[in-house]
Amino acid sequence: MLQLFRNSSSVAVDHYENFPVASVFLPKELRPAVAAIYRFARSADDIADEGQATADERLRQLDDYREELHRIARSEAPHRLEFHTLAKVIQQHALPLDAFFDLLDAFSQDVVKKRYADFAELLDYCRRSANPVGRLILHLYRAASEENLARSNAICTALQLINFWQDIRIDWQKERVYLPQEDLNRFGVGEEQIASARIDQRWRDLLGFESERAMAMLESGAPLALALPGRIGFELRMVVQGGRRILEKISAREGDVFRHRPRLRLWDWPLMFSRALRM
Repeated sequence: MLQLFRNSSSVAVDHYENFPVASVFLPKELRPAVAAIYRFARSADDIADEGQATADERLRQLDDYREELHRIARSEAPHRLEFHTLAKVIQQHALPLDAFFDLLDAFSQDVVKKRYADFAELLDYCRRSANPVGRLILHLYRAASEENLARSNAICTALQLINFWQDIRIDWQKERVYLPQEDLNRFGVGEEQIASARIDQRWRDLLGFESERAMAMLESGAPLALALPGRIGFELRMVVQGGRRILEKISAREGDVFRHRPRLRLWDWPLMFSRALRM
């Protein structure tokens, strides 16, 4: 869940603004570790998404990141300066290296894969693009039990899906469609409808279906926010409430994410805070 690692001030906006680098809920002793992981994730994501590099150039740069992780795994000194701090964080907190490799796999996939045949294929992407973030957070808090990880995966994947539905227009501009092709066919929606931002009953039914599925997944993982103690538990409750609020906004606009991209506003925070307290 790249969204969980973004500052919970906004569930799904560009460049990890939801990453809790300076969150008041984050213990001071964990902030350097979170910042190091953030720098890794953001810089790798930028390689996949930003600038004018060719696909081959992007993949080569991501391969360079993989080699740095392999050096860390072999207890060798990384070549890149920014990986020295990351290596210390990984060693200090016994973080699973496969989570970092999974993120790189997802970023590489974004370079070359623009469509998803079905929901299972999309979930496999989320397993690598979103779930590793929750795993890393739980390891930082030494709370990575099997049950906690399962619930974290549900929250992370749900937030990734919510981000997809929120950013359908933005992703279309990048020539990406995360809506599963099987769902487009099931509801009779063609990609030309995305291109023209046309809202009709078929589109509303499609977005309603996808939103309900994301909400069910979010709710299935929500007990984790009550199981984790103190500040991390409350931060996670706020993240869950942020996801719910975005879905409410999509519903209120009847799926029109083209002209009314759902975002958390200042006035949403008191509502989210009060809901988090009542969870």
